[in-house]
Amino acid sequence: MPWIITKYLITAAVVVAVSELAKRSDRLGALLASLPLVTLLALIWLHIEKQPVSKLANHAWYTFWYVVPTLPMFLAFPRLLNRFGFWPALGCSAVITLLSFALFALAVRPFGIKLL
Repeated sequence: MPWIITKYLITAAVVVAVSELAKRSDRLGALLASLPLVTLLALIWLHIEKQPVSKLANHAWYTFWYVVPTLPMFLAFPRLLNRFGFWPALGCSAVITLLSFALFALAVRPFGIKLL
């Protein structure tokens, strides 16, 4: 039980650090947020918990493919935010991400990459 609490605290600290840094600097906050910190933490946790190398490799492999369809959201959100406000922009961005993910999953399937 102490291990899971430690994982929660460290992972939460990363999210808080991003939001606090973003208050002070848009660019530095975005830079920190764009780093694959959650993935790095997940890989560290999996390694410490003695998961097989194949599990770590698969995690990194699928993370790459899952990141690609999220990118349109980062372009759409600022435009939607200026036009519709925060919550509608966030909702539309979530829908854009889901649609992008579904289309991307269909597009890469012929290449043997099964995301769904």
